[in-house]
Amino acid sequence: MQQKLIYILFIFASVISYGQVNLSLETDKAEYNGKDIVNLTIVLEINGTDLVQQTGFQLPDLSKFNLIGSGSVTNTFIDPATNTLITQKVSRIALEPKKKGKIKIGSVLVTVSNKIYKTEPFDVNIKDIIEKRSLASNVSNEIYLNMEIEDREVYQDQPTVAVLRVYSKNMDNFRKVKDVRLPRQDNLNVHPISLGKSEIDPSGSGNMASQVLAVFMVFPNESGYVEVPSVSASVSSYSNKNKIVSNKVKLNVKKLPEGSPEHFKNAVGNFSVTVYNASKDKIEVEKPVNVIVKVSGEGNLPDMYLPKIIASPDYEVFSPKITSKVAPGTTGMKGEVFANYVVIPKKSGAISIRTEDFAFFDPASREYVDLGQKTLALNAFSHDQILESRTTVEKVNEYTNTLLETVNTPVLKTTTFKVKEKSKFHWNILLTNIAILVGLFICYLLFKTWQKKRALVRETASPKPLGSVAETEKQIRETLKTDINDYFSYLENLKDSGDYEKFFDTLEEMDVDVRKQHFQSSSGDFKTFLESQYGSTVAEEYRNLSQRIQMEKYSPLKSSEGIDELLKAVVNLYSRISK
Repeated sequence: MQQKLIYILFIFASVISYGQVNLSLETDKAEYNGKDIVNLTIVLEINGTDLVQQTGFQLPDLSKFNLIGSGSVTNTFIDPATNTLITQKVSRIALEPKKKGKIKIGSVLVTVSNKIYKTEPFDVNIKDIIEKRSLASNVSNEIYLNMEIEDREVYQDQPTVAVLRVYSKNMDNFRKVKDVRLPRQDNLNVHPISLGKSEIDPSGSGNMASQVLAVFMVFPNESGYVEVPSVSASVSSYSNKNKIVSNKVKLNVKKLPEGSPEHFKNAVGNFSVTVYNASKDKIEVEKPVNVIVKVSGEGNLPDMYLPKIIASPDYEVFSPKITSKVAPGTTGMKGEVFANYVVIPKKSGAISIRTEDFAFFDPASREYVDLGQKTLALNAFSHDQILESRTTVEKVNEYTNTLLETVNTPVLKTTTFKVKEKSKFHWNILLTNIAILVGLFICYLLFKTWQKKRALVRETASPKPLGSVAETEKQIRETLKTDINDYFSYLENLKDSGDYEKFFDTLEEMDVDVRKQHFQSSSGDFKTFLESQYGSTVAEEYRNLSQRIQMEKYSPLKSSEGIDELLKAVVNLYSRISK
């Protein structure tokens, strides 16, 4: 009897311990269309403090999907009924199906306190999957647009770089593409980086040549899945004018972390705020003063809310005039934005002009930075105080100016601007000037004749052999020869110092010098030359490296490891193709 009681107690203990860990895997629905995103939600709930999660979530085989994005959050709270600590971890995964039909999603595994827990597998039904094409279709099926966004997971109001390319088998079609219109949508802001056409790449995708039409920054201003709309362009010919559109790109926009300051609005980047008085004269009561609030830095600078000047009974403030000096940077729009306020002091003495509190989110450190208020101290004077503070010279100047403005002085006006007329024309001066010009012209002719005779005598005395064509070409190659190792050392120094802008400028300069060594002006001709001299493998390696350099150049986030790998690839290739 005692053994049966112990056995029953062990059964109850195992049931209680099993109930302390709950693991579930769910989807938002069972059937999806071809354009829908499959959202998987994994929930792990642990009751008590004696259980420890030893491994992360082990996902099933998801090879039949494209991973769009993922995120997780952990919450802890105490159950008031049982006074037990509950730890809840929720992970969400966004998937894009590759084919239609029923797709089985396997079990998710996790180990808690040396025990493995798993979910039950289930099926999802995908209806009418739309086959994606890397290039958007065109009316004539001869020319295509493709929008490429490498970094598709960003924070709200954080930029990502988009590259628009045009593809066609006929290179003559590239000159017909005009009027590129960037996407416009309420939940995102778009700022161009470059709208100039690049050189034509003859070896594009699917035996089609390609050309970069535009590079622009996209700032999504809301969290969730944001779809960047298509970019359109027109294809003009002699007979008609067609419109082509690119593909759409979905972004996984992460919500900004919790714990933001109360006065945080939408500033994402790295900024600083200064307030100063633009007027150099003494400040007088009831007279306007120009006060400027300047916000400088890099981020969503053109689209964020600027800190305003707080109203006060000591002064009257009017709506500002906004001016900006911004340009594309590496992590957003970089520059300065000025808010020019007109402030009228209402009293004499010390006046403190204060701005609103300002805070921003820094994506690099993933933290909020609170700059607080900015204060400008002014000292206003009454009209009598201004008059008493003037010096004697200033009083005399003011009296003189007032006299000249109010009193009419006709004698001064007529004699000052009176033009004296000459009574006769001096012919001697004209003839003298003509004689001097004729003499200078004769001296110039004599000098040119002497110079020609001297050159003829030099050529007759020492004739120089012309040499063969091969020798002449060798001399030209020696003049164009570039020490490629100097470029490699300089690029290494730029990489170590973090000057990536100069790094990519030097790469372009090195590429131009190497092409000059082989008497190739454009990159397209140089690729053809490499294929004929070094083989198709080297030519393909050069094309891929050029595209990689362009993507790294316009990437908003650059890592030292990525630049180091890029430099190794550059050294490996250019050391072989340089003479």
